Amino acid sequence: MQQAHSEPPGDADAAALRRLRWRARRGLLENDLLFTRFFSRHADSLDAQQVAALSELLELDDNTLLALLLGHIEPPAQAQAAQRLGLLDMLRAD
Repeated sequence: MQQAHSEPPGDADAAALRRLRWRARRGLLENDLLFTRFFSRHADSLDAQQVAALSELLELDDNTLLALLLGHIEPPAQAQAAQRLGLLDMLRAD
């Protein structure tokens, strides 16, 4: 029988983080730089909700994502969780 365990904050699944790092490699250098810096500073502190919200952000196309990260557009529906969880602020501050 498999034991259920709750994930403490900041202990997101390492495999999920590796997949997100790979998905964050974008066609635009600017996005790559922002995400590389973000992961180097925050990967160890992300919780499962933040990982899920980040995954939703990475569904956006490169240009929309960059405009969102630069604050040029309001967050679309896919970015609402990221905004609510403070991920956009974390990405923008880095």
